[in-house]
Amino acid sequence: MKIAYLVNRYPAVSHSFIRREILALEAAGVTVDRYSIRPFDTDLPDPADRAEGDRTRVVVTQGAGALLAATCGLLVARPGRFFRTLRIVMRAFADEPRRGWRQLFYLVEACWIARAFVGVDHLHAHFGTNPAAVARLVSMLTDIPYSFTVHGPDEFDAPGALDLRGKVADARYVMAISSYGRSQLMRWSDPRDWPKIQIVPCGVDRLFTQANAPRTDHGMTLCCVARLSAQKGIPLLIDAVAELARRRSDFRLVLVGDGEMRAELEATIAGRGLQELVSITGFVGASTVRDILLSSRAMVLPSFAEGLPVVIMEALALETPVIVTAIAGVPELVDQACGWVVPAGSISALVDAMEAALGCDDDTLAAKGRVGRERVLERHDSTRIGADLALLLQNMT
Repeated sequence: MKIAYLVNRYPAVSHSFIRREILALEAAGVTVDRYSIRPFDTDLPDPADRAEGDRTRVVVTQGAGALLAATCGLLVARPGRFFRTLRIVMRAFADEPRRGWRQLFYLVEACWIARAFVGVDHLHAHFGTNPAAVARLVSMLTDIPYSFTVHGPDEFDAPGALDLRGKVADARYVMAISSYGRSQLMRWSDPRDWPKIQIVPCGVDRLFTQANAPRTDHGMTLCCVARLSAQKGIPLLIDAVAELARRRSDFRLVLVGDGEMRAELEATIAGRGLQELVSITGFVGASTVRDILLSSRAMVLPSFAEGLPVVIMEALALETPVIVTAIAGVPELVDQACGWVVPAGSISALVDAMEAALGCDDDTLAAKGRVGRERVLERHDSTRIGADLALLLQNMT
């Protein structure tokens, strides 16, 4: 069986879970072609991601000439299919001209992908945004079935503009990464299409699930592994650190990641005199993330909107308890047995949870860590998920 994977930008620092999924499929005997719509970063910190870059074909870098030639070629070779596919673009223009122009660009990209396919049995896209839109058009042009994985929250922020209902209707299957995600897909799709919505969890890399020596000292460091953005609640976290610093000064917070708010956050940290308490690493490789999680007392992620973050799974797999917000699919994995769950947007609750983690005895922390690891090994093993996904995709063809 040969599957094509389509992602907006792949490989990427934040898309290591897609790499794990692809490699697990290949381990299960599936041939996978990689396609990225947009160019990927060439300075990826993880060697495994850099290796994926060598195996990935990028659509837009083919050049306007190649994309237009593929479009004209399909128009001549398959005029019936081409004009049936064009109806989606025309409907988008009727709804909103700007959305119609986007769909027209998607059609050109889809034509090149359709012409590039050799022996592909199935097309799978990650994210219900533009990758699913392009995959839908490729499927209509080629009659190759497609499916897509929805992570959230982007798909659920604008389901109408994304035509989520139409994408679900035309797909062979749709994957959600949590029960919450499945419920939202059901909310925005026709009830007749609900049986095709499956839950396929994200998997955790063996780097995080392999056995580790028991910790003898949990230290007093908290970490947050996330994109430096408002959506992840990082400004709120800085506010919480400032409040906690009024009560105690025996802790440190390490922000692991980068993003659009880095300069603003650095200015805020300096302005509040928190340089001794808060540091930012920037993007780092998976092995460094693992080392930081292993040296942290707890991992904090005060997000406002999520799907089900893989970093929570990675932390728990390493027996590091987590402090998280009660949103989306997060409570499906985390409760008081393996961490602290707080209301989103509450500085006081976040401060209390961070202080509780810092004041928690080592035996209680270790017990929370063991529970978290057991859950991740049971629910998010990449090899098993890859084998299950291979069977599901084979049933689609």
